[in-house]
Amino acid sequence: MPENPSTLTEISESSARARRRRRLGLSAAAVVAVGAVATTVLLQRPDAAAGGAGDELVPLTIGDTAQSDFQDAIVEVGREKGLDLEFVNFDDPYLPNTALVNGEVDANSFQHVAWLSQFNRENDADITPLFSTVISSWGLFSEDFADVDDVPQGARVAVPDDPSNFSRALFILETAGLIEVDDDAGVFPQESDITENDRGLELVRIAHESVQTAYSDPTVAAVVIATDDFDPSLGITGEDALALEDSAATSSSPYAIVLATTADRVEDPAWELLEETYRDERVVEALEEEKRGQATIVELPVEDLRSTLSELTEQG
Repeated sequence: MPENPSTLTEISESSARARRRRRLGLSAAAVVAVGAVATTVLLQRPDAAAGGAGDELVPLTIGDTAQSDFQDAIVEVGREKGLDLEFVNFDDPYLPNTALVNGEVDANSFQHVAWLSQFNRENDADITPLFSTVISSWGLFSEDFADVDDVPQGARVAVPDDPSNFSRALFILETAGLIEVDDDAGVFPQESDITENDRGLELVRIAHESVQTAYSDPTVAAVVIATDDFDPSLGITGEDALALEDSAATSSSPYAIVLATTADRVEDPAWELLEETYRDERVVEALEEEKRGQATIVELPVEDLRSTLSELTEQG
């Protein structure tokens, strides 16, 4: 058993990114076959999930959307738990779910429950949460204005264009006092559900992964975005927000990031080892270092995650 590192920088370099992680578009049929083989091996060797020096490592592939040193920490700690983990990183945030449904990966870890509910409803899919990981702090940020009161009449505000995060942005703008949203709109209000917009804000809808690029756009007054989405070199934290979502509030629970798989695989014993890996203090420290303290570890009961998912899928 290797020595236990205490910080991200001590994670072994043996999990080289070139070997452990790939960045893909929608992959070719050959990759689907690889995913199918890995799944078959896992299901035929459930006893391997017991761990131990004499056991073979259980292979698992996890879909995500961005390479990170945090993933290296998960891979290394996972080996100690009896798992042979590989992250498959996709350029498009819609593809990790498609890859999971198609059997290209065994699980994914990139989305909150609200996002997942939209995918399941629109694709008649059955992707199911296994456990929660983190929740990011979202807020209203501006390079030009230091206070909500300074946001001018007719200001252009960049927001994500996907349904779940667009709705989240509306709630944040409402919290900031810039708009009002119809109370009957539920968790997924649309632009037509804005009942008051006294400053005549123009909402500029941008692909979620690109909203941060509008922060320095001189034609955009502010952006609604996750704090940890900013380029770390900018040094932006939640303290710089004109308005910040309360990530600890019950109303924020639909935005908890989850590790998920398809419904037919939720009883696989390997998931318990994977959750132990994510809860390991070395992985937690790696996450805190990677996210600069701008994301919070959350451990929500899986029954609550699945119940929320079911409710949101019906509402969407």
